[in-house]
Amino acid sequence: MNIIEIKLTGLLAGLVLVCGSFSAFSAENPNDTPVVNKDQVNGRVDEAKGAIKEITGKVLDDKGMEIQGNIQKNVGKAQAGYGDIKQDIKEGK
Repeated sequence: MNIIEIKLTGLLAGLVLVCGSFSAFSAENPNDTPVVNKDQVNGRVDEAKGAIKEITGKVLDDKGMEIQGNIQKNVGKAQAGYGDIKQDIKEGK
């Protein structure tokens, strides 16, 4: 296996993990009623975009893109967490 095949395998694995996290999030609601708010959705989208950008930076050996992706991923994670807290307060948990 050459280095390009290894990097592409890593990129594919990262994309699968990101998509898997979305399906896990959607599976949390067994009643099929919408229980997500704007911050949760936007945060998770930014988190996924950041993870993809970070992995792409690693594959392309671009430290700047990797750092940007890491920052975007963590900002998205914080926004999604804020949305989760808002939702918990709204539901009285």
